[in-house]
Amino acid sequence: MTGGRRRVKILRVRPKSSLSGFISCLNNTQQKGSLLSVSDKTGLVEFARHLRSLGVEILSTGGTAKTLREAGVEVRDVSDVTGFPEMMDGRIKTLHPRIHGALLAVRDNAEHMSAASEQGIELIDMVVINLYPFEQTIAREGVTLEDAVEQIDIGGPAMVRSSAKNYRDVAVVVSPEFYPRLVAELERQGGALSLATRGELSWKAFRRTCEYDSYVANYLGAHASPDTFGQSVDTLLEEHIAETTSPDALWPLLKLRLKKISDLRYGENPHQHAALYDTGELGGKEMSFNNYVDADAAWQLVCDFEETACAIIKHMNPSGVGTGASPAEAYRRAHSTDPVSAFGGVVAFNRAVDESAARALTEIFTEVVVAPDFDGDALEVLKAKKNLRVLRVGEARGAAGLDFKRITGGILAQTRDAHRLTRADLKVVTKRAPSEDEIERHRLRASGPDRRRRRGADVARGLGAPRRDARAARRPRLRPRLRRLLPFPRRH
Repeated sequence: MTGGRRRVKILRVRPKSSLSGFISCLNNTQQKGSLLSVSDKTGLVEFARHLRSLGVEILSTGGTAKTLREAGVEVRDVSDVTGFPEMMDGRIKTLHPRIHGALLAVRDNAEHMSAASEQGIELIDMVVINLYPFEQTIAREGVTLEDAVEQIDIGGPAMVRSSAKNYRDVAVVVSPEFYPRLVAELERQGGALSLATRGELSWKAFRRTCEYDSYVANYLGAHASPDTFGQSVDTLLEEHIAETTSPDALWPLLKLRLKKISDLRYGENPHQHAALYDTGELGGKEMSFNNYVDADAAWQLVCDFEETACAIIKHMNPSGVGTGASPAEAYRRAHSTDPVSAFGGVVAFNRAVDESAARALTEIFTEVVVAPDFDGDALEVLKAKKNLRVLRVGEARGAAGLDFKRITGGILAQTRDAHRLTRADLKVVTKRAPSEDEIERHRLRASGPDRRRRRGADVARGLGAPRRDARAARRPRLRPRLRRLLPFPRRH
């Protein structure tokens, strides 16, 4: 008992680092009650039973209360505390002074405790919440904006922030992954949680609400307007991507939402650390940092082609690009451009890979193959090569969205180079006007993707080899001059 009022600990659940030096571990708080309101019911019943075995009272709402009662766990409805029933399809449950006052009251503040007693507020020691599954909802194919908006949690983040702010008196838990650790500490310390644990749970809770709000803000920023309400996410995403070539794509506040998939062996160099954020990997040996860089370069290159195309990249340098009637033909043309440097390269296609293309590219050692898709026979061929990485990246798209480059003190952003140079863009400024053939031969060299496309066409026609021969012919004449300019000893 405190101030004549019964303490109630709230846990509300929906769908590793140490704090050494951050806060003291001396102030333990006894946990005496809980509220569970769960979307993600992973481990719920077991956790609730542990709490009850420690004498912790449980409050609950809606489907969570039903689940616990069916499992034989004694619960008390939140409406018994607030004096109001759940309403508006469950939108109003815990948005009440008797909930937030119980979370925000500072226990060693006499004024706070007096106000709580006068208003009949039962103090809350713990809140356990994981928020409505907004991320999972918007990831579903064909979901509408209305569906997504309904999964924006309001009461959950409000309780998380109230509890996290008052971490010295209240514990807030935002994921079922913490249940086993909390149960162990509660049992070890006779139903109490340390200040160190509550502090750690607090900053992790704020991190979660920040992440959650970024999902909502980015989604609504990309999709929400009177004209788009009710359309599918896929349609809206395509429209947004199409618009990112305009200056409006460079928003005043840009938040990047990145989910780490795995750590990589090393970065661009062995002494650098690196990690992967999102991928469509199907199988094969673990990808390296440079594998991903080359794979993206090759993929961006083939996406510039409307016809079936293949690109081979090695250390960010094109070894060959080819087009053809089939993926196999495009690969053989790309490979024939420079068979030597193609060894150990990264291969990308802008069409689904069939068995014929798979057999062609496995005739030599290849690090990575990237394509929109792979048929079953092709996958069987590719998976037989244990050192080959296979990446499926979905539908080929032209350059769109934003490009980023990090600089000291900031990040540069620009819309991607999706320009297609047309005849109408050309202006003759010379005394002699070029012929139609000259225009056709040179116009595609003047812009980003078209410049790459022209280079690919040259390579596919076999024009790349003479250029390499010309460069090789110049090298003997350059070497003596370089030796004179550079203070390096000659090799013997």
